[in-house]
Amino acid sequence: MEDKIRYEKSKRVSIVGIIVNIGLTIIKAVIGLLAGSTALVADAFHSASDLFSTVVVMQGLKIAHQPPDESHPYGHHRAESITSKILAIILMVTAIGIGYESYKVLINPAISPPQSFAIYTAFLSIIVKEAMYRYTYKVGKELNSPALIADAWHNRSDAFSSIAAVIGIAGALLGYTIMDPLVGIIVAVLILKTGISIYIDAIKVLMDTAPPKKVFDIIDKAARKAEGVKDIQDIKIRQYGPKYFVDIKICVDPNITVEAGHAIAGKAKHFIINSELDVLDVLVHVNPFR
Repeated sequence: MEDKIRYEKSKRVSIVGIIVNIGLTIIKAVIGLLAGSTALVADAFHSASDLFSTVVVMQGLKIAHQPPDESHPYGHHRAESITSKILAIILMVTAIGIGYESYKVLINPAISPPQSFAIYTAFLSIIVKEAMYRYTYKVGKELNSPALIADAWHNRSDAFSSIAAVIGIAGALLGYTIMDPLVGIIVAVLILKTGISIYIDAIKVLMDTAPPKKVFDIIDKAARKAEGVKDIQDIKIRQYGPKYFVDIKICVDPNITVEAGHAIAGKAKHFIINSELDVLDVLVHVNPFR
């Protein structure tokens, strides 16, 4: 997929996310304060962090789709992984803040139950954020975008926090007033867990951790389509944002000319780049078949 088309699709998702999160943040914050619901106010802060994270994603995607230059000969695609790492940090900081505020309410001896209308806002948030998760995740997988996938999980964690808010508000309305701030703490733990998971995944990509076995199988199968490839000795794959760099050693008949071996390598490279993976470049090393 061309980088321009890819960027436009990513940008469209981010713009939708910004509009949705602005609306939800305002609605949940206002209703949460009016209804006296700690859980809903905590959920509003989470939506605000979603809004900020989507802006970060947009900037990261803009940088990632800049063409290679003298300082970055391999391009800027790794900016997506860096963006995922920033999103993870935002999530973890948000979780700590929500947890702390909820704890302060929890230790207050005079906890007042929230108003019943708060629960309807929480239900609305669950529906909207789950829809945003599915939309963003679908496009993220289609584009193999770590940043969009991380943002999708940010939306899913917000849906989870809204579910927790419903439980907390309902419990408080039934007389268990401690449930509202307690659920605020549970929400914080859920957000923290999601942030840590996204952070670890981003670090793996930045550390050039090998992709799943199925990626190697696709490369191996593509290279063997080239006529003259007798065997494959080694494959190394680095993920560079949504794209891949491949180093591969193929074995050819030892009695052919260097020119013929080079032609076989060119065919193998062609099949790999045109595979179902988004391969940016391939380095083919030719060895004699023994």
